[in-house]
Amino acid sequence: MKGSLARRIIGTALLRVMRLGSLMIPLACTAALLHSSTTISDLQRVQARGYLKVITIPGPITYYQNAKGDTGFEYLLAKGFADYLDVKLRVSQVNNLNGLAVSLGGPNGDFAAAGLSTTLERRKYMLFSDSYGNTSQELLYKLGTKRPKSFAELKPGSTLLSIANSAGSEQLQAEASNLPQVNWQQVQLADTLGLMEQIHSGEAEYAVVDSMAHEVNQSLYPNARIAFQVSEQQTTAWAFPFRNDTSLLDAANDYLRTIEANGKLEKLREQFFGHNERFNIAGSQLFMRRVNDRLPKFEELFREAASEFNTDWQLLAAIAYQESHWNAKAKSPTGVRGLMMLTWPTAREMGVKNRLNARQSLMAGTQYYLKTKKRLPERITEPDRTWMALASYNVGFGHLEDARVLTERAGKNPDLWEDVREHLPLLEQKKYYSTVKRGFARGREPVSYVQNIRHYRDILQWHHLEKERKEMEKEEQEFAEKLAADM
Repeated sequence: MKGSLARRIIGTALLRVMRLGSLMIPLACTAALLHSSTTISDLQRVQARGYLKVITIPGPITYYQNAKGDTGFEYLLAKGFADYLDVKLRVSQVNNLNGLAVSLGGPNGDFAAAGLSTTLERRKYMLFSDSYGNTSQELLYKLGTKRPKSFAELKPGSTLLSIANSAGSEQLQAEASNLPQVNWQQVQLADTLGLMEQIHSGEAEYAVVDSMAHEVNQSLYPNARIAFQVSEQQTTAWAFPFRNDTSLLDAANDYLRTIEANGKLEKLREQFFGHNERFNIAGSQLFMRRVNDRLPKFEELFREAASEFNTDWQLLAAIAYQESHWNAKAKSPTGVRGLMMLTWPTAREMGVKNRLNARQSLMAGTQYYLKTKKRLPERITEPDRTWMALASYNVGFGHLEDARVLTERAGKNPDLWEDVREHLPLLEQKKYYSTVKRGFARGREPVSYVQNIRHYRDILQWHHLEKERKEMEKEEQEFAEKLAADM
């Protein structure tokens, strides 16, 4: 009897469980459907939070800051993508390629933008966007030494450098059987500029570097010359996390195809990789054409500003030419605008309502330059004070101070422009900028900026004197003709 009762109780319990289970199955299915319907893609997540996160390594063609704000080829390209998605851009910097790979897909990085070559090894753990450039790996040697034409001709016992985890290191690993008895070092915290400096100075005999980075920086270390090409052409692209959701990658490809088609990509390439204007015949001819066709529109304004602020009108004109080529409607990819190419923060600080108004732009730019000049230590005298103020106007006061620190460390005079300009380019090298307060800066730019302005001002002074001489000769000729007529 007891056993029969027990069996009935157990049977009833099992029946309840089965009924409950039959109810749970459709509930579980419904929950799964609800979950799948509410799961959002990576692209939707970025758009919902309102910002895009990019990882990069600071450098001349990736990302850096100057007096006008954030810039760099990779930065501007990524900023364009964020604008394309109608979100903000947040930049996360890492020190090396290993840090970039570790951070990709984490809380600080939706994608990586650092001039990455799309190598076979990297494709094992990264997804790549469409290509927006090409590069290759090159072996450098020092000018004046024997140029090797292949790995077999490398000097036995010599030092061969490459950046750890770089495409160059991957290529050398593949060529390991062809390398002679050389001391191959994969440098963890190096960058291309650091390797080029060691070749230029003779500290190392050879280095393998990215051709694109070498091309941009070759004027800084001219002794670091190309011996031979180590790899075939490689494409450069953005890197995305290796996972099934490719919605953000697909959007990036749509963006890159769009700017390739409308010419914006080529314009950005030209800005960073094209030949910089130098003072050759063509450059001088262009400047003189601008003196004749544009300067007359603004000369009275330059004189007015110079009189109001007790400075040199030709210096102001030279700054304005360097900034905008005397184009009051000028606009840069970073959004600076007008005759003096003011950023919005600077414009607001100086009370400018319309950056395209030539007078407002010039007055504000002049005041900002003089404000920067006033911040310099009083012991810095002219003309060094003017040159350093111009450098600060271009690269930022903090970066100039960092360069002065490096100058003093080297035993040179931080109050002389001649000494400081030699150390500003060091702010592009990790082993130097990592030791100062504000970090990386494209230090060659303010050096060129000051040199250009000095050159333009000298030409303007010569032009003005020549103009006055011709006017005096004309007046003398007219006086002589009048005197002859009266006789």
